[in-house]
Amino acid sequence: MAHKFEVYKDKAGEFRVRFKYNSEIIFSTEGYSTKSGAQRAIESIKKHVPEAPTEVVE
Repeated sequence: MAHKFEVYKDKAGEFRVRFKYNSEIIFSTEGYSTKSGAQRAIESIKKHVPEAPTEVVE
């Protein structure tokens, strides 16, 4: 699979989500105190991203 979400624990002990495409990290989220919080963030992203507009800032 060329793209995936990863849930991982950072050095501070918080759970974060990163999105990887072809092994490159495209973005990562804020820290969550629970793994389920990070998993809810993934579901929210999946639900709302198709609706997100694109803005070009120059």
